[in-house]
Amino acid sequence: MSGKYYEELEVGQKIRHGLGRTITEADNTLFCTMTMNPQPLHLNEDFAAKTQFGQRIVNGLLTLSLAVGLTVSDLTEGTVIANLGYDRVIHPNPVFHGDTLYVETEVIEKRDSKSRPEAGIVRLKHTGRKPDGTVVVELERTVLFLKKMAAAAAASEKEHKNSQEEA
Repeated sequence: MSGKYYEELEVGQKIRHGLGRTITEADNTLFCTMTMNPQPLHLNEDFAAKTQFGQRIVNGLLTLSLAVGLTVSDLTEGTVIANLGYDRVIHPNPVFHGDTLYVETEVIEKRDSKSRPEAGIVRLKHTGRKPDGTVVVELERTVLFLKKMAAAAAASEKEHKNSQEEA
């Protein structure tokens, strides 16, 4: 797996994620439809043209979801047990159809889990930006990560079980 284990993350570490995603009108319309959000600022060009933005803006929850999703391959793929919470979400600038989102993650806190010895809790700060550096979303996320030794033990146990089934 390409994700990082608990031991591979250090407070202060920054990860600049290489993937970017251009958000289309179809993405925004589909997301609003799927989430039952009829907000005219996202879906009605006539309405949105009369606002301070002068055009429709992308749903902020779509922007947040993409910001988290763009981190998966570098950070949590196969190593996350659970997302425990999202805090301090801000959208300081709008996202428009055709804007591209890039994300950077900073590890801001980590500790061993008190109830799960095979895991650790990590607080991450994700910052989503347009190519010109404009910040469009910031959030803190608390994640339960698998420890490397626990993953190795689980793989060994699975291998042992498979060899017994074959015998």
